[in-house]
Amino acid sequence: MSAQFPVLGFIQAAYFAVAVVFILGLKAMSSPVTARRGVVWAGYAMIAATLVTFAWPGMQNFGLMALAIALGTVVAWVSGKKVAMTDMPQMVAIYNGMGGGAAAAIAALEFARGEVHGGVATTLAVCGALIGSVAFSGSCVAFAKLQGIMKKAWRLPAQNAANVLLALAAVALGYLIVAADTPAPEHVLGFFALALALGVVLTVPIGGADMPVVISLLNAFTGLAVGMEGYVLGNPALIVAGIVVGASGTLLTQLMAKAMNRPISNVIFTPISGAASGGEAVEGEQKEVGAMDAAAVMRYASKVIIVPGYGMAVAGAQHKVWEMTELLEEAGVDVSFAIHPVAGRMPGHMNVLLAEAGVPYDKIFDLEEINGDFPQADVALVIGANDVVNPSARTDKSSPIYGMPILNADLAQNVIVVKRGKGTGYSGIENALFYKDNTRLLYGSAQQAIGEVIQHVKALSV
Repeated sequence: MSAQFPVLGFIQAAYFAVAVVFILGLKAMSSPVTARRGVVWAGYAMIAATLVTFAWPGMQNFGLMALAIALGTVVAWVSGKKVAMTDMPQMVAIYNGMGGGAAAAIAALEFARGEVHGGVATTLAVCGALIGSVAFSGSCVAFAKLQGIMKKAWRLPAQNAANVLLALAAVALGYLIVAADTPAPEHVLGFFALALALGVVLTVPIGGADMPVVISLLNAFTGLAVGMEGYVLGNPALIVAGIVVGASGTLLTQLMAKAMNRPISNVIFTPISGAASGGEAVEGEQKEVGAMDAAAVMRYASKVIIVPGYGMAVAGAQHKVWEMTELLEEAGVDVSFAIHPVAGRMPGHMNVLLAEAGVPYDKIFDLEEINGDFPQADVALVIGANDVVNPSARTDKSSPIYGMPILNADLAQNVIVVKRGKGTGYSGIENALFYKDNTRLLYGSAQQAIGEVIQHVKALSV
């Protein structure tokens, strides 16, 4: 036994160092300039924590552990290399779900082995299993929605009542597990079935407008579940990693909910579905513009602000957009990018796409930084964005997005909106911006439309 103490001391010291690097890596991720460095640090820390765990006294099944790590590494490496930037949100969702599922599986295994007997450990195991199961099944639904497998949101006639009843039933079975010296198998199975069902029922009604907040919230759930199961296993690395992910995910969720002016409770209990209704009737008509006229307006402008949205991501047009930006800047036009906190399908989606295309960080501005510049802009070019530029959020109290801070694109002298058709977008909310007198619509996929604009800008610059 005495020989184990130096080994345990080494392991605990290594876990402490790993925790410090985790926190430093997370801090580095707060800025686009240092984000890559933070990811690399956290990755190396995770490798170190995994290797150190092999030295834990009494550890067995090294072959199975190595096989699991090898399989996971191959799957992650191949999928990470092949995934398109437009598919990154669903990849984040499914990876997050795997973390929650792993936390729930740890609890299930401990219950099956009879290793948890009452007290704080069992309570945390049950809480971690509940949260992890919800995160797993909810993330699977989010993946299905983002991947297009699940085409629309589904809402039960008594949706909120179903949410509450499922949660209460799962908590009741969880209490029976905690209270029993040896949990009954039927209680454990029923508990996990209800927890998984709760994750599905909570997430199915949520539409595209709320999806970034949901992904962030499920990420926070996964972190909390991992931290709780870390306590059950007596593993400090899992505790710290889980708490850090849970805390950061919770903070990000709150910030994004604030950016939409929607309490988190509203996202869960009164979501904006994929077929949102309500709002005043929009008067006027949509006025079309050709690629040549759009190119001329921007080529001879002094200041252009580009507002990217999910339509740009779907078309994979970020490289074309940057090529157009370079041409305009060569002609003396001041071009900048405006990013709404919930643009796209996950937190930071537009930032990732623009960085991948090579757009410098100093040209990308958040809502608070750039909103005051729109009245001085000659052109606001909106590419595939909808709710984040909808002026109804300011004026229409009956609109589902009323009160949400938006990018003030409508205040620019001219607004050009690139969109595929006359539809209402993923959230189903009609956009009053498209009918304003200073707005013109350039129809077509962003890739094709911006490509045509580029050709005309080149011709005008000869």
